Amino acid sequence: MGSIVLSIIIGIVGIVAGIIAGKVIFAKDTKKQVEDADQQAQRIISDAQMQAETIKKEKILEAKERFVQLKSEHDKEVLDRTRKIADVENRLKQKEVSINQKELNLDKQLKDNEAIKENLNRQLEVVSQKRTELEKHQEEHIRRLEKIAALTADEARNQLIESLKQEAQSRALSMQQEIIDDAKQKANKEARKIIIQTIQRTAAEQAIENAITVFNLETDEIKGQIIGREGRNIRAIEAATGVDLIVDDTPEAIVLSSFDPLRREIARLSLQRLISDGRIHPARIEEVVEKTRKQLEEQIMEIGERTVIELGIHGLHKELVRIVGKMRFRSSYGQNLLMHSREVANLCGLMASELGMNPKLAKRAGLLHDIGKVPDEETELSHALLGAKLAEKYGENPAVINAIGAHHDEMEMQYVISPIIQACDAISGARPGARREIMQQYLQRIKELETLALTYQGVEKAYAIQAGRELRVIVEADKVTDNDSDKLSFEIAQKIQTDMTYPGQIKVTVIREKRAVNIAR
Repeated sequence: MGSIVLSIIIGIVGIVAGIIAGKVIFAKDTKKQVEDADQQAQRIISDAQMQAETIKKEKILEAKERFVQLKSEHDKEVLDRTRKIADVENRLKQKEVSINQKELNLDKQLKDNEAIKENLNRQLEVVSQKRTELEKHQEEHIRRLEKIAALTADEARNQLIESLKQEAQSRALSMQQEIIDDAKQKANKEARKIIIQTIQRTAAEQAIENAITVFNLETDEIKGQIIGREGRNIRAIEAATGVDLIVDDTPEAIVLSSFDPLRREIARLSLQRLISDGRIHPARIEEVVEKTRKQLEEQIMEIGERTVIELGIHGLHKELVRIVGKMRFRSSYGQNLLMHSREVANLCGLMASELGMNPKLAKRAGLLHDIGKVPDEETELSHALLGAKLAEKYGENPAVINAIGAHHDEMEMQYVISPIIQACDAISGARPGARREIMQQYLQRIKELETLALTYQGVEKAYAIQAGRELRVIVEADKVTDNDSDKLSFEIAQKIQTDMTYPGQIKVTVIREKRAVNIAR
């Protein structure tokens, strides 16, 4: 019995000891887990702080880059405005200097005129005194002659008239014979004049430039592709080329309307490319139009080179060759400018040959006489003076420069070929059917419309379409708001109404398009 109790006590003691040992072990494990949790929390906090610092630095760098970008744009805008103001101030100063110089010259001329007037008055007084003395001497002389000749003044006058009449008859016969002999000697010169007149009468008739181009289509289904969804394609074409596309009921045809032949040609070639390619959308349209412009520049050079080769003109500067090719897409009073210049060149060559002068030099001046009508930028100079300036810039012969500048009497003629160029220009322009004044007035009105719109701030492009019945103005979206667009349309319409004379009415359309462009790399 005692051994059983002892065993039970020993068992209980073992159980208690096990429980105590388990609690000690559990306490040690819990402490270790707490320590591990603290270390993990410290690591998480450290990582979070590092990430926060990294994000903070990135945001600071982005803010600095944005600030630098905004500052650069602001500096650029300030620089542009400063440059424009400086240009205006320079032009004003130049005008002021010119006006002051003119005032000084005018004052000097007035002083000189006063001195001349006083001198003339003194001379008139002297002449009057001399006349009075002469009349007295003449009367005394007549009385003496009458006394010596025993004739009255009337009798002497009659005898003198009779003798003078006989002498005049004999001289007239002699002069008549001299005129006949001189006419025979100048027969060759008169024959040359007849040849020149014949050239004028038989000059070839040239085609008159129209204001529209008809673009033929294979099927009417293509019209839908050109118009695009909600008209976006046709609007993109008109905005990129400045040509009005008229899509009506005409079967298998679209009408391209613009006063500028170069714009019509760009639009025609672009449409041809787009239709053959099949991809017609705004981005593709802009790309094709830009490529067509470059292609047309190459074509202009080819036209210029072909023209100078056909006329036998050598050594012409490449820029002048380009200007000659550009004449193909310009007209003057309805007469194609390149055909007019070629005609003048041929006439000058013929006339110079007949007059025994250098025909090649005359042809060169005749071809280049109107290069001032196709400037790359607007200028206040007349086309004759601008053409002379361009010819001088590209190293032309002084005789050619003078002929270009003097063919409208805006420069003094210093060389013999100058009047020849002027005469041949008049022959080409004055022959029947060569020019149409009404067409030139229409083109001038169209250009004035576009120029008027471009004077407003924020206007990027301006196109006069619908034969001048609509002015389409494209503005920069970042400079002109929607409310400003309404105001701008109204102001331009009022300006046209007050400053211009035109038939009917003109619709002013302001287009504001916002584009967001990003590049994925």
